[in-house]
Amino acid sequence: MTVDYGRSFAAWRADCAGPWRDYTHHAFVQGLGDGSLPRAAFLRYLVQDYRFLIHFSRAWALAVVKAGTLAEMRACTATVHALLDGEMPLHIRICAGAGISAEELEAAEEAPENLAYTRYVLESGYSGDLLDLLAALAPCVLGYGEIGARLAADCAGDTPYRDWIETYAGADYQDACRSVGALIDKAVADRLGPAPETLPRWGDLTRRFATATRLEAAFWGLGHT
Repeated sequence: MTVDYGRSFAAWRADCAGPWRDYTHHAFVQGLGDGSLPRAAFLRYLVQDYRFLIHFSRAWALAVVKAGTLAEMRACTATVHALLDGEMPLHIRICAGAGISAEELEAAEEAPENLAYTRYVLESGYSGDLLDLLAALAPCVLGYGEIGARLAADCAGDTPYRDWIETYAGADYQDACRSVGALIDKAVADRLGPAPETLPRWGDLTRRFATATRLEAAFWGLGHT
């Protein structure tokens, strides 16, 4: 499945093709698509992902602080809104149907994989600039868009995870992905010029993206613990 979320994302993804495939074609993801994923595994993942999204929202809020223009601030703020008012309600709704309350979600203990990933992203923002933070954030937001689009196109028949798939394949989320991709490309061009791939800084950003991608793949394993 080919998605167009901008030049920078395409280059970063191509530079870590193996880890990217491990992430976007993980057994957990395939189980979502064909419906073979055990419900208990999905719910364990959702609980941890809810906790993840709390910190992920904070990281995008940190991007507002790191932004250099009002346009960048508005774009980052829109992503915070999408997380808090789009993704997190999905988790609450599905978990409520399984008898897991919003209070239980907020009180859940974070797994080590969750701690490692969220703190890596936040530290990328604390110690780096906006580009460091965006490179660490990109695999999640854009990877889920790619996964959702692929599963929606490839699913032959029904799956109990259709609600999850349609959220990330839907127009609202896909629009958000394109907006994030445009934000990244503009931020890169403003700071690194028209040929960023020729600069040493580009390698640092590519490595951040690759590390976050590997942490994303590890996160899927939470559904099996």
